[in-house]
Amino acid sequence: MGGVKITDVLKKYTMVIALILVVAFFYWKTGGKILLPQNINNLISQNAYVFVLAAGMLLCILTGGNIDLACGSVVCFIGGIGAVIMSNNVNVWVAVLVMLVGGILVGIWQGFWIAYVKVPPFIATLAGMYAFRGLSNVVLQGMTVGISNSTFLNVFGGGAECYVPDLFGNGSLNLTCLLLGIIIAVIYVAFVLKNRISAKTKDYATAPLATEIIKMFIICAVVIWIFYKLAQYKGVPTSLIWIAVVLVAYGYITSKTTMGRYLYAVGGNEKATKLSGIDPRKVYFFAYVNMGLMSGLAGILTVARACGAQPTFGQGYEMDAIAACFVGGASAYGGEGNIFGVVIGATLMGVINMGMSIMGVEANYQKVVKGLVLLIAIVFDVMSKKQKK
Repeated sequence: MGGVKITDVLKKYTMVIALILVVAFFYWKTGGKILLPQNINNLISQNAYVFVLAAGMLLCILTGGNIDLACGSVVCFIGGIGAVIMSNNVNVWVAVLVMLVGGILVGIWQGFWIAYVKVPPFIATLAGMYAFRGLSNVVLQGMTVGISNSTFLNVFGGGAECYVPDLFGNGSLNLTCLLLGIIIAVIYVAFVLKNRISAKTKDYATAPLATEIIKMFIICAVVIWIFYKLAQYKGVPTSLIWIAVVLVAYGYITSKTTMGRYLYAVGGNEKATKLSGIDPRKVYFFAYVNMGLMSGLAGILTVARACGAQPTFGQGYEMDAIAACFVGGASAYGGEGNIFGVVIGATLMGVINMGMSIMGVEANYQKVVKGLVLLIAIVFDVMSKKQKK
């Protein structure tokens, strides 16, 4: 029995183990530089768009392995609109609202063709990729448009002051950041215990208590360690807050809502879902409208970090988001995947990028390694499906 349990654990946490091994490898090859406080901060800030886009992409993938190839171009288009609006001294919150609504409208446009006209998602979003890239150049007139509004930059993760202020003002160690990490760990433990007690009262099956305690201890230790490292630099970057809001929201949508169950159902068996009275068109439409919203938010975060917009922004972003989902365990056939996997996948890809950059590996070889990692993840998914059959 013990051997079977170990096998089950290895299968369930394959990518977590892979992430640990990759971090250990780069820690060794970079002489520990990859885990310096500033690099951990950069890992979060540089990959904020990946976490946000991957959360939206997961919903598309759940519907049957469908993807959105246009999101990178939409990030550039929406970011360009916001930069141009702010350069004309329009109120910053009006600009943010326009960018988010613009993202939703793009999602409605693409969702309509995919859900109601039955254009294959690959084709519809490929068309969008070209169209919105062209519109980005039209909006920006082929030039870089800078953003100087300090409120926008600080709130969305750009400039030198885009960190949560230290209320205690210790100087060398950001105590507010450290306290926030401890609070998050406590909330997580309380949440797990509450769910366990609720399951016990309803006579639902639960994991062994020892397993649950070990899992809680590891996750809490990792969370507190990350916040301790951030506290040694400048504290919590505001981009991390936006990442957390998105991940918590989409974690709730996929696991606790009716629409979340519909997404898995459509991806698992669309015909059976339709026979049970669920309209798959609404599910597809919901997924792509959400993708548009996340593209809008990613556009905001991208131009805030760069303190401006330019026509080349967003290139390859769609591939980073897709890779994060598949590496994180989302099935290429749909119906499987979760937000925890997205976090692991996005972090793994970010660590590989940063580790190779610190080592001085050429950019072209970095792309080769990322491609191989994605291929291995898909092969693992395909082999798992064959074993189940």
